[in-house]
Amino acid sequence: MSKLSIQEEKELISFIKDWLKSHGFTQKDLAKELNIKSSRTSEIILKIKELYKKGGMFNIAKNLIKIEQKWLNNIKNNYQETKETPPYNQLDIDSLVNKINQDTSE
Repeated sequence: MSKLSIQEEKELISFIKDWLKSHGFTQKDLAKELNIKSSRTSEIILKIKELYKKGGMFNIAKNLIKIEQKWLNNIKNNYQETKETPPYNQLDIDSLVNKINQDTSE
């Protein structure tokens, strides 16, 4: 594979920053998913260049899509966990009403 041009590199970094921002993630989150130790832009660029050498823009896109799917699945799973546990059941509400009635009658 040929190297990324300077223009392509700039456009990719701009896209990645916008992409991260739109999903509410940081470069640190991306670095973690790319298995790199540093979240600095220069380190992310090196990883992107490595992905490009292994399969071009298609490989970069494939990896970013995988990361996005993982993030979206985590968000969906976290939402379902919070949605599934109701804050009170009927017995709790009855107990609270009884307690309120006792407090107001005293």
